[in-house]
Amino acid sequence: MGANERRPNVTWVGRFVRGRLLDRNPLRRTSDRVATLGAVVLVIAFLAGAPFAGLASCAWASAAAHRVQVTQNAAACQVTAVLLERAPAPAVDYGPCQSEALARWTAPGGKSVTGEVLVAPGTPAGTKVQEWVTRDGQVTNPPLQDQAAGSQVVLAGVAAVTAVGVLLTVTGVFGRWALSKRQIAAWDADWRATEPRWTHRG
Repeated sequence: MGANERRPNVTWVGRFVRGRLLDRNPLRRTSDRVATLGAVVLVIAFLAGAPFAGLASCAWASAAAHRVQVTQNAAACQVTAVLLERAPAPAVDYGPCQSEALARWTAPGGKSVTGEVLVAPGTPAGTKVQEWVTRDGQVTNPPLQDQAAGSQVVLAGVAAVTAVGVLLTVTGVFGRWALSKRQIAAWDADWRATEPRWTHRG
């Protein structure tokens, strides 16, 4: 090679792509073409299956969240509770951001209920706060909110797409391992047929 000649600048991406082209290169083995075709099939499967899996999972999660909201809204309602005492301050400055204080409210059936509610430390007596209670007046957690339901739907969609990607990746790795194992067996068979001629044995 002359002093003024330069080697072609080929990146690893170029080498990777060139090594997997489905061309008529005589150095290209059948296994190389099979591996390339398998990779193409897996990519197409992901592009076709991932959106479907994500949309289906989102639809399922949305329906499930809606059922939970309907059930919880039917079992609970919001009432106004009136504090009967001042909420105690935390024992230390870095204590909890909420304190329990005695309050009274009216249950959905009209019954007067007295119990403890969580409020900010130092909240004075007589303060009105909104609380979620069951039909018999017991304090309960608020129903599933739309924002939380939306987050669950998005999470379900992302999880479904990820699952499809992981499944196809594992399939590709296993296929590549099986193909490599077959290549090694073929090379071993070729060597057993060739080696006696090279060493003049057999």
